[in-house]
Amino acid sequence: MIHGFVNTFLKLTGWPAELLLFTTKVYYEDKKASGRHIKGPAIIASNHTSVFDIVPVMFTFFTRTVRFQTAEVLYKKKALGKLLKAMGSVYVDRDSKSLDFVDESLEILDDGGVVGIFPESRIPRAEEKGELLPFTPSCVLTALSANVPIIPVYTDGQYFKLSRRARMIIGKPFDVFDYYDPELPERENLTNCTKALRERVAELGKLLGEKTCRK
Repeated sequence: MIHGFVNTFLKLTGWPAELLLFTTKVYYEDKKASGRHIKGPAIIASNHTSVFDIVPVMFTFFTRTVRFQTAEVLYKKKALGKLLKAMGSVYVDRDSKSLDFVDESLEILDDGGVVGIFPESRIPRAEEKGELLPFTPSCVLTALSANVPIIPVYTDGQYFKLSRRARMIIGKPFDVFDYYDPELPERENLTNCTKALRERVAELGKLLGEKTCRK
């Protein structure tokens, strides 16, 4: 498919720029449990520091085509919008109540693909830096519906700094069904599972800080 070709082309031609501008150092919570090479369908859920977060995720999981859920605001720029469509990005209209983006994500997962999601839904403002924003439930809803694991990821967002490498940590797979109680209402389950996922990503942030301090 065209998006697979486009992603491969971007990775091959953009590798020098990625090394120079992002130079991401990758850590692992448990490399044997979850590394760079994802097998089968999965969701990658990451914290959100900037619009550039897709780049280190795309290059870290180099062997897979990650189809990112992307906010409507980025499609307003015609050139960027065309590129995102060519990459197979999933259009998300945050001002709409439509769940079409979930349906599209499920189709990708049903075909064995990988979907990238930033559950915070937006980039933190300056005064919100340092703590994760609340997670939207659509990531968990998608994982539950597709019965696929979530690969939690945390990045420090330190891009474009020649004196310091950006850092990312890949966590162990997160199984939403470990937190799902069939005796509870669906809405309550979504809330509980989403809270648990946010806590896992936050824990990865702390673990990344600890690993960085040891260096």
